[in-house]
Amino acid sequence: MALGGGYWLFQNKTLPGAYINFVSKNKAFAEIVDRGYATMALSLDWGETGKIVRVEQEEFQKDSVKIFGYDYAHEKMKGLRDLFINTKTLYLYRLNSDAVKAQSTVATATCGGVRGNDIAVAISADINDASKFVVTTYLKTDDVVKKVDEQTGLSTPKELVNNAYVTFNEMSAFTAQAATYLTGGTNGTAVQASDYQKYIELIEPFYFNVLGYTGSDTTIQNLFIAFAKRTRETTGQKFQVALYNNTRANYEGVISLANKVTDSGAEPGAGVYWLTGAEASCPINKSLTNKIYDGEYNFNVQYKQYELEQFIKGGQIVFHNVADSASGNVKGNTRLLSDVNTFTEFSKERTKDFALNQVIRVLDNSAYDVARLFNNYYLGKTPNDKDGRIALWNDIVKLFEDYAKVRAIKEFESKDVQIPTEGDEKGSVVVNYEINPTVAMDKLYATCYVK
Repeated sequence: MALGGGYWLFQNKTLPGAYINFVSKNKAFAEIVDRGYATMALSLDWGETGKIVRVEQEEFQKDSVKIFGYDYAHEKMKGLRDLFINTKTLYLYRLNSDAVKAQSTVATATCGGVRGNDIAVAISADINDASKFVVTTYLKTDDVVKKVDEQTGLSTPKELVNNAYVTFNEMSAFTAQAATYLTGGTNGTAVQASDYQKYIELIEPFYFNVLGYTGSDTTIQNLFIAFAKRTRETTGQKFQVALYNNTRANYEGVISLANKVTDSGAEPGAGVYWLTGAEASCPINKSLTNKIYDGEYNFNVQYKQYELEQFIKGGQIVFHNVADSASGNVKGNTRLLSDVNTFTEFSKERTKDFALNQVIRVLDNSAYDVARLFNNYYLGKTPNDKDGRIALWNDIVKLFEDYAKVRAIKEFESKDVQIPTEGDEKGSVVVNYEINPTVAMDKLYATCYVK
């Protein structure tokens, strides 16, 4: 019979043998949550409905036709191109929940929407074998027709494989036909507030940094503001909402863009696409102040000095033109004046620091990081005794030391995190900490003394 062996907790074994535990040496651990996640609810001509669809930057560049119905360079992708200049991941919700699929006797569009009416299917004899058939799917864009799928050497319709654009209807046999367009596709009824409410219901469990809304509908803007307040203050989900020309929010969780887009046919608030992506992807140790707008829209940027001052005081983000005549750049670049949010009613408890988005990014990330640290490594796993709380303290200190290394916070010392104590209940832990977010330079006051 074998000798005793295995793990031990108490020294109470009966059989002789070696009992050996394998454990990691206790060391401080920190994990900083990533940024670059945005979400938007959009009315589209094509795409999945009734769910949140994750779209990566690379997918948008390579597969925009399959996802959105149009190629990357199409005019209808302009806003999304602006968004994905900075966004790493988009959580998309298509508002056209009742979009109708176009169809023909041969096939049905995989997605509802008017874009399905630009799909055509042709059936012809296979030139290599007259007894077999070729089924080709086409997509028309601005009067240019492109082949998007072709299946050759088919004997019966059962051999057909559905593609990204159509599902094939049941057929007893092939009948040759010229390219025939699907018909009847619509975007459904007009988007209602209930569509946005469904979006909120679905998006709430996801992690994202900024929710963008380009519209001017006050009811929908207020819905998103209320959503941000509720989740930030009651569920711990920290994100900001980017809106167009909202002057009433007065909340650090809401960012408002003042500039109106002047391009013909574009939404006045289309600049929110770029702003959403830029704010979502801005690191905790950076600011968007003075950042060049590198998107495709044109804005009204002709403002006087006092008007720019009023935008900042009113909690509005604004683009303005900055010329550098000494270098020959007389026209100038369009730049973001100051990376602020809509919070304007300062107090001793909530100073003007809370109006700076760089500060909010640091605070939001710290809330996420401390919560994830506790939930993943301590909740239900570590005894609430002195040793357990010291381990938690070490990890929180390590986390903020990492913040300090990238200059997201400054002047941090371990004593800024108090030793956790037991709360009113045996399982609860109380910890307080102080951090001093670093912000980017934005003003220079200099005096030149002449000798």
